[in-house]
Amino acid sequence: MNAIETSKLTKFYGKTRGIEAVDLCVAKGDFFGFVGPNGEGKSTTIRTLLGLIAPTSGEARVLGMDVTRESREILSRVGYLSSEVNFYSGMRVGEVLALSAKLRGVKCEAERKQLCDRLELDVTRRISELSLGNRKKVGIVCALQHNPSLCILDEPTSGLDPLMQREFYTILQERNEQGATVFLSSHVLSEVERYCRHVAVIREGRILVSDDVEKLSYTGIKRVTLRGVESLPASFAARDVRVEGETLHFLYDGAPDALLSSLAALSPRDVNITDPEFDEVLMHYYAKEDAAV
Repeated sequence: MNAIETSKLTKFYGKTRGIEAVDLCVAKGDFFGFVGPNGEGKSTTIRTLLGLIAPTSGEARVLGMDVTRESREILSRVGYLSSEVNFYSGMRVGEVLALSAKLRGVKCEAERKQLCDRLELDVTRRISELSLGNRKKVGIVCALQHNPSLCILDEPTSGLDPLMQREFYTILQERNEQGATVFLSSHVLSEVERYCRHVAVIREGRILVSDDVEKLSYTGIKRVTLRGVESLPASFAARDVRVEGETLHFLYDGAPDALLSSLAALSPRDVNITDPEFDEVLMHYYAKEDAAV
């Protein structure tokens, strides 16, 4: 059974596009990244999967359950973290966490304490006293304290400092190793590349590409840095050309032998050829889509 499966899932807000014909398949036990710039449909997809908003058309199943008919059961079995966390401002952190567990009908005091300790969350403070990062920690504990079999997390690390981000992903990796499925949206591509096994890219409400991270990362494109070269011939298969003093950077999308012969003709003082960053890879897919239109 797949943890998440959609077919032509579509949501319009009146005439405004939310998502359109989204096909997703997330295997049980996967660590899956859902990436794209803000406003492209990540949160709409997640809220539709949880039954928080009704789809305009198409189908979706989460843990084998239909999102339109069985949303209450889905919510009881999923750990969900919204991109924007809001709680009753007058309550203390411990009260919010206890209320979340009570609403689910579970007793998870030991797991709650462990998560709070690892995330350095003070349960005695009032919500109104918390920074964005600490409010996000409260949301994380609410989402994970009942040991859900599926974690759906929308921009989970926004507001967290780098040390807490690392601890958060360590917790997710542990849960995943224990059998939980992790599905998270992010526009921080380095996180997705580091932690996720599979990824789907959404743009303008449609899935642009979906594959395992390693396959997605390999495009044949190379990032080239030259020293002692001021410009490139017009016929050179380069893009994203950038000059910094005596150093020239560009992405090369062509045959390796042509690159090497061209570099020899340019006679640079130094050459560095590397794989591009993951965000540059995604821009390659964006460029291919734009060229096809």
